[in-house]
Amino acid sequence: MATRATAGAGVSALREDLTGDVFTPGDPGYDDARTVFNAMSDRRPAVIAQCAYEDDVVRAVRFARDQDLPVAVRGGGHSVAGQALNDGGLVVDLRRMHQVTVDPAAEAVRVGGGATMSHLDRATEPYNLATTGGRASTTGVGGFVLGGGTGWLDRCFGLAVDNLIGVELVTADARKVRANADENPELFWGLHGGGGNFGIATAITLELHELPEFAIALLLYLPEHGREVTRTFRDVIETGPNEASGAVLYFPAPPEEFVPPHLVGTLLCAALLTYAGAEADMRKVAEPLLALPHEAEIVGAMPYADVQCMIDDPWGMRNYWTAEYLTGLPDELVDVVCARAESLPLGTGTQHALFPQGGAIASGPAEYPVPYRDAPWGVHPFAIWESPADDERCISWVRECRTDVQPWSTGAVYLNFIGDEGADRVVAGLGRENARRLAGLKRTWDPDNVFRFNHNIRPA
Repeated sequence: MATRATAGAGVSALREDLTGDVFTPGDPGYDDARTVFNAMSDRRPAVIAQCAYEDDVVRAVRFARDQDLPVAVRGGGHSVAGQALNDGGLVVDLRRMHQVTVDPAAEAVRVGGGATMSHLDRATEPYNLATTGGRASTTGVGGFVLGGGTGWLDRCFGLAVDNLIGVELVTADARKVRANADENPELFWGLHGGGGNFGIATAITLELHELPEFAIALLLYLPEHGREVTRTFRDVIETGPNEASGAVLYFPAPPEEFVPPHLVGTLLCAALLTYAGAEADMRKVAEPLLALPHEAEIVGAMPYADVQCMIDDPWGMRNYWTAEYLTGLPDELVDVVCARAESLPLGTGTQHALFPQGGAIASGPAEYPVPYRDAPWGVHPFAIWESPADDERCISWVRECRTDVQPWSTGAVYLNFIGDEGADRVVAGLGRENARRLAGLKRTWDPDNVFRFNHNIRPA
């Protein structure tokens, strides 16, 4: 461990070497630099290195190894587990590295390690191209993709990792490496769900797909209709084309223009049908949902990048999330999910979500460490609130949601949807045999577990 004097000299040298900025406690801008999406993550790194180029990342990692500092990596800062921060260590902040370069002829895009979903979607939109992204525009692309990646387009285009062409990494020993089907293929395999365990992704390249049109039907219902809405949505998805996706959501109605004023703050059930195609085709699929009595609607063509912003959650709130992946969605389970939703904590931004899978998710490459691929449905309760006084009721409600559905669980989970739930849940998010193989890969690429502020894979 470095002495205080050598540590101070090291920080001074890092400031000189880095193109980007370096923050330490007490510096103007330090508190802003350490603010992340989940306000429950209130950690104080010793050094925050805001890298502007790949060489900055190399220098930052060398500094951390020389000073024997633990390393956290910040892309979008959206991790509910607060994995973008640590206490007393180094944070490699990639947010300045948000360049997105589209190659329309190759139908591919290179995305900087600090880019958010909005950077990606706005860059590809002029070409009528898209790839599977998260459901919030502020999500970091790198962490999302390397963690598996599920969104509105996954039933049509597969999980985000199914569209992964290559990754540019800085390793734990400060080397630049590339991983793709030809270079370091075993590492490339591990990056299909293994997250940031093997290095810092300074850029990733993704396959793009034609998406000239996109349409949605967002319908708000009174909660007493929730069971019928959920069963109808299930049937629409299970009998519909892969272009159809979306969610059933329970939430306290926000003060938005399309929400009737007398319903603001009350519990509502929503069906969001997304469609990777023309509005006319979407309306045909949505007919059974439109036929149910509803209180408000937004129905029509909408740019995909705009839809990506529709359910953005505010920063600076307290968050607790979990998820389970389900063997099916029988009527009995619909009743269980809807019953728990009726006790959702009002006065918060909490939501209870059911997401469909199937389609290109289920038919994608089975060899990658994403064991939830075969589940036809996923349930994702997530609590969002402001006051620490609400911690117990909100966290308890989320945990009760998960307990309710466990009799129907496949046992697998999408790790980007959960916080720190222990080592067994990490294995559940990778698959037991995959976890063993990944532990060997970790031993090769990060034997000292430098990159451990993540859903961690310990070296074998």
